[in-house]
Amino acid sequence: MHGSSATTPFVGLDIGTSTVRCVVGVSDPNNPSKLSIVGHGSAPNLGMRKGIVVHIEEVAEAIAKALTEAERLSGMRLTGGTVNVNGSHVSGLNSKGVIAISAANREITQEDRLRVEEAATIVNLPSNREIIQVFAQNYRLDGQDNIKDPVGMHGVRLEVDTHIVTAATPNLRNLDMALDKGQVTVHNRTLSSLAAAEAVLQRQQKEAGTVLVDIGAGTTNLVVLEDGEVQHVAVLPVGGQHITNDLAIGLRTDLDVAEAVKVQHAGLHQKPVKRDIRVKIQGQDHIFKAEDIAMITEARVEELFEIVNKELAKIHRAHKLPGGAVIVGGTAKLPGIAEFAKEQLQLAARVGKLQPLSGLIDTVADPVYSTAVGLMLLDMLLIPEVEGAGGSKAGDRTLHFVDSLLRRFKR
Repeated sequence: MHGSSATTPFVGLDIGTSTVRCVVGVSDPNNPSKLSIVGHGSAPNLGMRKGIVVHIEEVAEAIAKALTEAERLSGMRLTGGTVNVNGSHVSGLNSKGVIAISAANREITQEDRLRVEEAATIVNLPSNREIIQVFAQNYRLDGQDNIKDPVGMHGVRLEVDTHIVTAATPNLRNLDMALDKGQVTVHNRTLSSLAAAEAVLQRQQKEAGTVLVDIGAGTTNLVVLEDGEVQHVAVLPVGGQHITNDLAIGLRTDLDVAEAVKVQHAGLHQKPVKRDIRVKIQGQDHIFKAEDIAMITEARVEELFEIVNKELAKIHRAHKLPGGAVIVGGTAKLPGIAEFAKEQLQLAARVGKLQPLSGLIDTVADPVYSTAVGLMLLDMLLIPEVEGAGGSKAGDRTLHFVDSLLRRFKR
């Protein structure tokens, strides 16, 4: 754990399609393993499309603004933090690693564990993709299966099943450039969904099998956790902006009016009412039919959950997760979304609530802050990347820590 003094700020920086959010925490002096939130900031982001940087300058500006606001509130100088990687170029694949144990006493060491995980990362990737994280799901020792941690056991042949998350190198480089311009040192990078899971899931849910669905503006990030390990990740190029766009088209109105309609009046499964809805924007009244708003919203959200179901079907978990679905992100605020998800996914569903934290939690208890809070928690728990390791090698250092982190959370 790095920087455990109470004055070290832990920073989560969520670089989202519509907004950059930053959350700052420090160790609670009375309980060092608990965090107290001392600052947060947010700024509109105009430089991204569907989680991918398209205007480096604009993203850098949004990062700098969000950090400045968090600095003002916390009274601390912030230079770096843990950041998310987003966009549908992010994908996961399963890979196995195998090594022979050569020590005379055949005892498995921490070194062997890292070596077998390293062996799993030797996969043929296209030259424009790189590994951002590796999650060990399960080890085998001389044919004995389902070992959670082999260190200290004895054997000859050690195998591991892993889930490897890769991303497109050009997109990562653009994000790096925006972070450089925003003067942010990256401690670690992880997926939005994984950070959000850290913020809102209980240990029991990670064990039983749960899908976390983080519905942002431009993308929906999902992660399936089972036996405390990452089973599947995906980033879908659909989010809350698509509801706004559909409302703009369906109601034949401007985007800013459609956004106001969505935020103030859209919901799921509300009794169809034959009434008119009045929205006032810049002194102008706009009138729409309530049933039109409901129909357009439901159609888009239904489509989103269909795509989520397809992802679950890929790993044979559709309708089969005892921990159900937990929804976070801006779209989680749509009234009725948990009930709607329950029907569409045929799973228990609820909107995610933050793990207990102290400090300035009123603002960050909002589902839009789940990812930023999770990134801040990971900033405290993960081992930072090595300075000067350069290129994708810097990422190699972070490969093995999130799986051990999930183990640490299981205590």
